[in-house]
Amino acid sequence: MAEFNPRLAIYPGTFDPLTRGHMSLIFRGLKVFETVVLAIAQSTPKKTCFTLEERTAMARESFADEPNILVESFDGLLIDYVERRGAGSILRGLRAVSDFEYEFQMALMNRRLSRQVQTVFLMTDYKWMYLSSTIVKEVALHGGSVKGLVSDPVLTKLNEKYEALQAER
Repeated sequence: MAEFNPRLAIYPGTFDPLTRGHMSLIFRGLKVFETVVLAIAQSTPKKTCFTLEERTAMARESFADEPNILVESFDGLLIDYVERRGAGSILRGLRAVSDFEYEFQMALMNRRLSRQVQTVFLMTDYKWMYLSSTIVKEVALHGGSVKGLVSDPVLTKLNEKYEALQAER
């Protein structure tokens, strides 16, 4: 296990794909933490559009000029990864009250598994409250513009992915 660092936070998720809402939360997290690790989950019950490698590459491109934002992937229990990384906190975003119940349960389970790791919740910026990866994928799939809702690297990959799907039809 790495040495415990209270100024290091892990922001976990599927990020399929990474949105401006996720990015906003990370930048706001940097006002609290010295370093934020965007931790992309390999194991997920969700059916992903992008592979783990694609999700990781898009995130790395999106944060290429940000030395205090690291992008890594992980597998297994989040709390095990957090402890191996030596992070003091798990950063989570809340868009609506409906997010709270699930996030609260996860925070309590993580707290039970590791008393030294804190979960820190930040409210999503109001202009991104409606935004989710699912909505972005759905709009892109049906030919709608998601420009401004995702970074340029993500927009490029989304367009490539959905152009290939359209060509198959």
